[in-house]
Amino acid sequence: MKKVTIIITFMLMGLNVSALTPWKKGAFETRQYRNLLVEMGYSQADVDAKLKEVFNDVFRGPNKVYFEVGDTMGYVSDIKNHDARTEGMSYGLMVAVQFGEKDIFDRLWRWSRKYMQHQSGNREGYFAWSCKTDGTQNAAGAASDGELYFITALIFASNRWGNNTGINYKAEAQRILNCIQPKEYTPEPRQGFGGFGGFGGGPQQQGPQKMFLIDPETKLITFTPDGFGQRFTDPSYHIPAFYEVWAKWADDGRSDYWMECAQKSREFLHKCIDEKTGLNGDQCQFDGSEMQAMRFPGMPQGQQQNAAPRRNGNNNFRYDSWRVPMNITLDYEWSCADGEWQRQYGEKIQNFFYSQGVDKFLDQYRKDGTVPEGNEILGAGGFRKLRHSIGLVATTAAASMMCSHDKSKEFVDAFWNAKHEPFEDGYFDAYYDGLLRLFAFMHLSGHYQIIFPN
Repeated sequence: MKKVTIIITFMLMGLNVSALTPWKKGAFETRQYRNLLVEMGYSQADVDAKLKEVFNDVFRGPNKVYFEVGDTMGYVSDIKNHDARTEGMSYGLMVAVQFGEKDIFDRLWRWSRKYMQHQSGNREGYFAWSCKTDGTQNAAGAASDGELYFITALIFASNRWGNNTGINYKAEAQRILNCIQPKEYTPEPRQGFGGFGGFGGGPQQQGPQKMFLIDPETKLITFTPDGFGQRFTDPSYHIPAFYEVWAKWADDGRSDYWMECAQKSREFLHKCIDEKTGLNGDQCQFDGSEMQAMRFPGMPQGQQQNAAPRRNGNNNFRYDSWRVPMNITLDYEWSCADGEWQRQYGEKIQNFFYSQGVDKFLDQYRKDGTVPEGNEILGAGGFRKLRHSIGLVATTAAASMMCSHDKSKEFVDAFWNAKHEPFEDGYFDAYYDGLLRLFAFMHLSGHYQIIFPN
């Protein structure tokens, strides 16, 4: 009996080692995906039920952020800000195509195309980053991550459903790809609603300018594709594997260029992430360095010397930054072209948050790991407060896909057990926290996949 017990113990130890051994080939090559939740001991039935529950929380439950309009359209709303954003709309499209929800996908695309996408003029093909829920644009400018997701989701829709079911998905993707190529334009009068560059704030240059989603010199995605925002980038906009999808199936004649963009994006991530903590700033320069004071052509020298940073704390790890661990995980799962560095990164950033406490780490830090104060803390939903947010709990857990240390299971368990519910002060984010939570469960259950052509 003692011998049998020893054998079983060693078998269980072997299973645990297997669960903590990341794969070394990506799904572009293998077409296989890990169900890390099952590997770590959760039953398949419980995983399936949890994934369905989290999907319904976002799209069908009492705290849903998806709303249908008439017989043919729908939108995803950032409830706390009372608007629909290209971020949420394009995320919704990606989730819908991953789950095979064609009706949801088509509704979201029709709404995006009708109200958000510019059909003519300087911004043709681009999307207004924020609209009221009745479709009225809050600002005409684009946020580059929206276009990134729109294109990829449309290509996947083409691969899954073809282009003869009412929407020519590939043609729509190709149109955006053509429109985001560098072109000259004359800036329109500034619209408000906060933010930078195309978001409606920051210094506005005069005369003809170039508009581009991808910076021609560095091959890196811009923060916004026009105005001041195209002079820098956002690390959370970098998903190299999306460019590989474009290279394989966009059929736009730019395959080599998109593969180069993927490589440049991976190289950039090495530069913008802190060597000790694994943290990155919300925005940064194309060379990975921190944002400096706001200076622009025509500003008097004295003002340039005394110019203040554009926004307090934008060099800190905060809301946008939460996506970086999950985005790197996606590139690791799909491509694994930078696998060795990505595995090291996964453990580095988990080690930092582990040092802060798996059940209590905060949702904003300076890159060196110290805690921001005062105006450095970015507010949300009318609150300016540091929290243990489920959105970041989700993305740090997703990073376990890259890790082999024992800590990774603690992050997964903490995420599995976390409740998405209002804080004691009433703050609740069904939108951003909810979508990141859904994406993380998709990763960990093996349901965030490359959709090959049928």
